Amino acid sequence: MSNIYDVLVIGSGPGGYVAAIRAAQLGLNTACVDKWKNSKDKTVYGGTCLNVGCIPSKALLESSYNYERATHHFAAHGVLVDNVTVDLAVMQKRKEKIVNTLVSGIDGLFKKNKITALKGSATIASIGDICEVTITENGTTETVQAKNLIIATGSVPRSIPPAPIDNKNIVDNEGALAFDSLPKKLGVIGAGVIGLELGSVWNRLGSDVRVLEALPDFLAAADTDIAKEAGKLFKKQGLAIETGATVTQAKNTGKQVAVKWEKNGETHSETFDKLIVAVGRAPYTDGLNADGAGLAMERGFITVDEQCRTRFANVFAIGDVVRGPMLAHKAEDEGSMVAELIAGQKPEIEYDCIPWVIYTHPEIAWVGKTEQELNAAGIDYRKGAFPFLANGRARGLGETDGMVKMLAAADDDRILGVHILGAGASDLIAEGVLAMEMGAASEDIARTCHAHPTLAEAFREAALAVDKRAIHI
Repeated sequence: MSNIYDVLVIGSGPGGYVAAIRAAQLGLNTACVDKWKNSKDKTVYGGTCLNVGCIPSKALLESSYNYERATHHFAAHGVLVDNVTVDLAVMQKRKEKIVNTLVSGIDGLFKKNKITALKGSATIASIGDICEVTITENGTTETVQAKNLIIATGSVPRSIPPAPIDNKNIVDNEGALAFDSLPKKLGVIGAGVIGLELGSVWNRLGSDVRVLEALPDFLAAADTDIAKEAGKLFKKQGLAIETGATVTQAKNTGKQVAVKWEKNGETHSETFDKLIVAVGRAPYTDGLNADGAGLAMERGFITVDEQCRTRFANVFAIGDVVRGPMLAHKAEDEGSMVAELIAGQKPEIEYDCIPWVIYTHPEIAWVGKTEQELNAAGIDYRKGAFPFLANGRARGLGETDGMVKMLAAADDDRILGVHILGAGASDLIAEGVLAMEMGAASEDIARTCHAHPTLAEAFREAALAVDKRAIHI
């Protein structure tokens, strides 16, 4: 215990490894500990996002979309392809290669920034001017000391009693990324981000997919106009989405899963080859001794202030284990903020400017307030929308579904929200985030030259439409 670290980060997901790197950049003696094991029982860094979340899911989404394009869209371009088949093993190997490359990249970044990489399960032993944490790995325990702790232990998939996860026939997101054969019939519980993305992967590859959502409205968190249009497009693609459907039983029969659900007082049943449980995620603090160490907790989350500080001045918590959206980029920003606070700087995060993205096709992305939120709050606003159908670049790409919608304050024209359904929405939303961070008005976007022909022109046209002066509609 002779080495006392300036900062010890517990967890190496997007929040944890970014916090460690930023702390090291600022000259702080930094260590990061994680217990994540890959399929070869090797401790790796990167957390859920890199290993079984954001990265592998996007790899499979891209592979499955390429198959869909080849089988359904190439002909419109005069590209004729016969006998297109899927080699799922190759697709999975590509996914694993991407994951392994990025995980190795974290190792390289730790070495480059002289971060001590520790392996094992971390338990907070005591909190004081010098905090002590015990790390257990393969039956061996060591104690490390640090002046500051950053807890970035992330989250785990939520489960529900009617559908116990075995990751064979009834699977969570990790199991759904590892199918070695195509399910003929696939059930998905939950029409949120994870459910829609994973449902899309297997639907494109040929599975008959039914999504069961307990809430009465589809994508209730998204802007109503965007959600309605997205629902129509997903139905056209073959995703059967049942809202107001509460699953009451999922019985693994050995080779299949028999599912019962209730909707409008009636009981329905269907048998699936696989069932994905995608009902959200829960903060993960198992083994951390958060309660015992004196940290305040609420509904499983570690309680923090707006700067991610716990009730102890030198202990912080970030990412999925604290309040706010469970988004990797939110965790990254919190990691950087906390490292800079420890170094004596004065960073801030504008939480209203954190974007959301659903990587379906077309993609869905938004930042700021929805129209229904503004109405509920009694805030006067103006709105403008522009369809990709009227965008030249979208026509050339054959990606004419969706729109850009902009909401601006009625009094000073400040942008209050941007909502996009369409190809490249995950990238286009960055312009909305930047505009809102800078306090821009819709007029600022309307008077900014956008290259032609680009999808981004739809963004400018939406801003013009706020003042009822869009050019191309």
